[in-house]
Amino acid sequence: MKARKVLDDAVKVLKASPAIDHWQRGRERIEAEDLLWHVLGEEPDLKDDVSSADRRTFDRLVRRRATGEPIPFIKGYAEFRGLDLLARPGVFVPRDTSENLVTQATRRLRGRRRPVHVDLATGAGTIALAVASEVPKATVVGTDLSVDAVKLARRNAKRLGLRARFVTGDLFGGLSRALAGTVDVVTVHPPYVPMHELKDLPEEIREWEPEHTLTDRSRDGLGLIGRTAQEAPAWLSRNGWLLMEVSPDRVTLVKRVLGREGFRDMRSTKGGPIPLTRVVVARRPA
Repeated sequence: MKARKVLDDAVKVLKASPAIDHWQRGRERIEAEDLLWHVLGEEPDLKDDVSSADRRTFDRLVRRRATGEPIPFIKGYAEFRGLDLLARPGVFVPRDTSENLVTQATRRLRGRRRPVHVDLATGAGTIALAVASEVPKATVVGTDLSVDAVKLARRNAKRLGLRARFVTGDLFGGLSRALAGTVDVVTVHPPYVPMHELKDLPEEIREWEPEHTLTDRSRDGLGLIGRTAQEAPAWLSRNGWLLMEVSPDRVTLVKRVLGREGFRDMRSTKGGPIPLTRVVVARRPA
């Protein structure tokens, strides 16, 4: 069967899936192509034939995706800013939407003599490793409450040969006190979904992401954001920055929380290949 027909059939299966959030026009085609290229090991001409064996493998992967299983789990890795990151169930899935968080972080780290970056709730190490790749002279530390996440982040760092350290801890809890007052940029993609709204999330997120990566179990979703805002000033350098990735509807609330803690120069930024989220940037209180 020709590759074009194989893809067309897969797109129909994905479009019919109630487990997938069909938020982006053409998303199903992009995902089907991604899985087919993964099976074949290269991008084929759509007029080429796909062998029966390859088609069976591809169909099996498409059926997995139709259950809502994230593509990085199906492939075993995710591409992020030129890095291939191992992805495993139980650890937050790397997302293209986080590219702007890396952009905003590297912009504030470059040009400093001894840049220091801390990434909270680091998951697979996505943000920390991208920063380590793009600002090689930076001291980079990622923290996560999950032991499994820290293990995976360390594996990713070793595979990629990147200089980043990962520690287990609740927010800043795992950091060495020697870092206090020296951190130029703190990044975090916090769990901000109010507990009662979990049931409204798309099945591909609700059923496949660890709950602690989605919600802090607070009524308003601002519990961990508030704690970060309170604790960050002790770790930030004099002109250090706190960067938070949140959904657009949370921006005003996040700014209010940061404002109460005295943060300055606050603004919301967007960017990246899929600008669904916003990065709120704020400078350490004076």
